[in-house]
Amino acid sequence: MSARAVPTGPWTAALPMYDLPELRGATDAWWSGIARHLRAAGVAGVPERLTRPRAVAAVWDDPDLLLGQGCGYPFTQAYADRWQYLATPVYAVPGCDGPAYRSWLVVAEAAPVTAVADLLGTTAAVNGATSHSGWIALLAALADHAPPGGRPLGQVVWTGGHRASLRAVADGQADIAAVDCVTHALLAAHAPQALAGTRVLAGTPAAPGLPLIAGENVDRDTRRRVRAALHAAVADPALAAARRALRLDGLRVLPPDAYARIGALAAAGGAAPTD
Repeated sequence: MSARAVPTGPWTAALPMYDLPELRGATDAWWSGIARHLRAAGVAGVPERLTRPRAVAAVWDDPDLLLGQGCGYPFTQAYADRWQYLATPVYAVPGCDGPAYRSWLVVAEAAPVTAVADLLGTTAAVNGATSHSGWIALLAALADHAPPGGRPLGQVVWTGGHRASLRAVADGQADIAAVDCVTHALLAAHAPQALAGTRVLAGTPAAPGLPLIAGENVDRDTRRRVRAALHAAVADPALAAARRALRLDGLRVLPPDAYARIGALAAAGGAAPTD
């Protein structure tokens, strides 16, 4: 029997989770540096540019994804058998503790709300039902305050994104939104107008941050080389400006069961499993 051929691409790459328009240049510079280190590590077929489809699922479903970033809840659900874990970035922003992060519970600046319990029965703006930071973390934060069998929220406005959720709160369409602390910090630094009219009330329970992943067709040796390239990029002085703009402060490879924390929070908050 002949040996299995080692995949050589062409691969795709995407870093969609914190790819703010205001940070496009820094994200592209970061990818260019990673790509240089990937080639130095002997990875063939490294793409010159990041893929930026309108729908993030188009990237997440790609079995030839050499390097991507996903959300922790889909990682434990629909993509549990398809994504291959690489590492977890460390971000230097308030709300992060090493590779763990949380969401901020955001209310309107003038809202007469002083405690999380005041949010029970209100309207939430949520980016999506499969989002840990916008939905699972919100439900988990409210769970300790809701009466047994009671509904923690009155209504939900589905917005499609954290920035749109912030706007819904500021405009009075919703009373509360849970916004990933990294997104919140990047907006504060690069697009502060997106936070206008809102304030942070409290934080949600912490969980492992958004994982860096590879698709099904990326073999073990290539994954090892990708990890080596990521570590080299994190230590590369030439990429310091890009890392600083993106608030990147390191990289951790977590144990296999680390993301079970997100499943536990989903269960505590009463979220239905997703396919």
